[in-house]
Amino acid sequence: QVQLVESGGGSVQAGGSLRLSCTASGYIDSSTCIAWFRQAPGKEREGVARILLAYDMTYYRDSLKGRFTISIDTAKNTAYLQMNSLQPEDTAMYYCAAYGSRFLCPRDLSPTGFTYWGQGTQVTVSS
Repeated sequence: QVQLVESGGGSVQAGGSLRLSCTASGYIDSSTCIAWFRQAPGKEREGVARILLAYDMTYYRDSLKGRFTISIDTAKNTAYLQMNSLQPEDTAMYYCAAYGSRFLCPRDLSPTGFTYWGQGTQVTVSS
């Protein structure tokens, strides 16, 4: 069973930055499609970004382009989400997820096919 563990969340003021990490011992490498999702209280879960390093594929939610960057460090089996210029509307629980098949990745930010999920890490941005 693959277990994903997120870390790096916290409380920051508007304009600040955070880097979220997602680890899964021995599972995350260049062939793994990793995505970040978030869910704010009272709102539906939404996709943030996803990456498949083997094909140099990244995809971002339109509204987050330029502020968020997804990456993978294969040596550390870790995926990251660098978040800059954070705003109060970015406040949410952030989850990482891994696709169930290697070398495959959805063309969009649909959660379908993402088999493994972490428990989430809370990000709170104050104005």
